[in-house]
Amino acid sequence: MAHTLPNAGALAGCKVIDLSRVLGGPYCTQILADHGADVLKIEPPGGDETRGWGPPFLGETASYFVGVNRNKDGMTLDLSQPAGQDLLRHLLADADVMVENFKPGTLEKWGLGYEDLKAAFPALIHCRVSGFGSDGPLGGLPGYDACAQAMCGLMSVNGDADGEATRVGLPVVDMVTGLNAAVAILLALNERTRSGLGQFLDITLYDCALSLLHPHAPNYFYSGKVPQRSGNAHPNIAPYETLPTASGPIFLAVGNNRQFAMLAQTLDAPALSADARYATNADRLRHRQALRDDLTALLARHEAAALADQLLRAGVPAAAVQTVDQALAHPHTRHRGMVLEQGDYKGVGSPIKLSRTPATLRKLPPDLAPPAGQD
Repeated sequence: MAHTLPNAGALAGCKVIDLSRVLGGPYCTQILADHGADVLKIEPPGGDETRGWGPPFLGETASYFVGVNRNKDGMTLDLSQPAGQDLLRHLLADADVMVENFKPGTLEKWGLGYEDLKAAFPALIHCRVSGFGSDGPLGGLPGYDACAQAMCGLMSVNGDADGEATRVGLPVVDMVTGLNAAVAILLALNERTRSGLGQFLDITLYDCALSLLHPHAPNYFYSGKVPQRSGNAHPNIAPYETLPTASGPIFLAVGNNRQFAMLAQTLDAPALSADARYATNADRLRHRQALRDDLTALLARHEAAALADQLLRAGVPAAAVQTVDQALAHPHTRHRGMVLEQGDYKGVGSPIKLSRTPATLRKLPPDLAPPAGQD
């Protein structure tokens, strides 16, 4: 295991009590931990349920858990018991942040809700990740990533135009909720330097899913038209989609007229950029199918990866469609330090690059500890 100085990292000295499980909360606290925060992950006696979400496993722990719990210390605590509640209060005495994703009302039932903790620890920042918040028409109900995708319109715009509404192939709502929780914590820590006070951070999957509806929400606000599925094609830009080549699909993301002209030049097709149907983005959108047909004919003699590299170097955003293993093995992935390896551990590195206080791998994900403080 790699070791660094104990004061390394932008959040060195920040103590975080992590009561969260599954993904949104743990993803948030791993961000904090990667950047030096002292994170104590407290699990119920049976452990975070994602420890069993396998195969695959690393030892006895599922890869799902391993992926979002590095750089944390571990403890097991039964918060339903008075001894567990007392020990948590002891741990919170010098903590800066508490992150939890209990169903609203659970901690309150145990005398550990925000108002209770605020009285005892006025500087504590209490971040709750929940499905819908504690009040309102859906307040207090459980929330899950896929349900949020369905309920908040994400599935309705994802998938082929003639296909069914489709879940995004990764837990995007959970992960953006974790990101927003981390941002909220940093905002609250900064404000606390002025006020000396903590506050309650109310981060919900529902809100975060709605926040992802760009450009579909503004398109609806200003056109009145309900957004529809368009496959890989962009509703506002053309060509901005996958197209076939001789060796598999390529994604073209042509955002302006200069890039379109360079695409035509690279494809040795001057007639393409001279065609009045394709003069502007609005024209290209109106004639999207004709443009797709013309590009498909031109691309048929090209290899996706080689052409994508040529286009990128000419200033035209393009990419061959890679599989997960290809993306992780790409030389630039390694160059950017986006794969971490230590013994049997492998993980995706931090995308947040700071020049003086970079993220570090200091601790491997914790094993499940026996219950603490409950004699």
